Amino acid sequence: MNSPRTTLYRDNHNAKLMGVCSGIADYTGVNVFWVRLGTLALSLGLGWPILAYFILGFILNKKPPHLYRDESEQKYWQGIRQSPKRTAREIRANFRDIDRRLAAVEAHYVSSNPRLTAEIERLR
Repeated sequence: MNSPRTTLYRDNHNAKLMGVCSGIADYTGVNVFWVRLGTLALSLGLGWPILAYFILGFILNKKPPHLYRDESEQKYWQGIRQSPKRTAREIRANFRDIDRRLAAVEAHYVSSNPRLTAEIERLR
């Protein structure tokens, strides 16, 4: 089952016609101008993308109004859709960095407080 944040929607808020191009832009993280330009170029060259556009316009659901809290959350979910493995590695690296910094803070605090160090040693 897909999360609502990893689903392709029509984005009627930024739409010019049906919101398909703006939905694809939101899903991929590509600027909507380039998606529209690519769609136009393919439509003029091949013709079938016009039909695909209208089919997607009727098939896709509208984007929920409060899908993301802010722009950083939107960028995060776009990153997950583009490369889930890379995003998981980045999250693990962030947690390792937080753990390393927390250990450094604990070591600094304990080493600079002899009374606390003695009390911890007494508890062991």
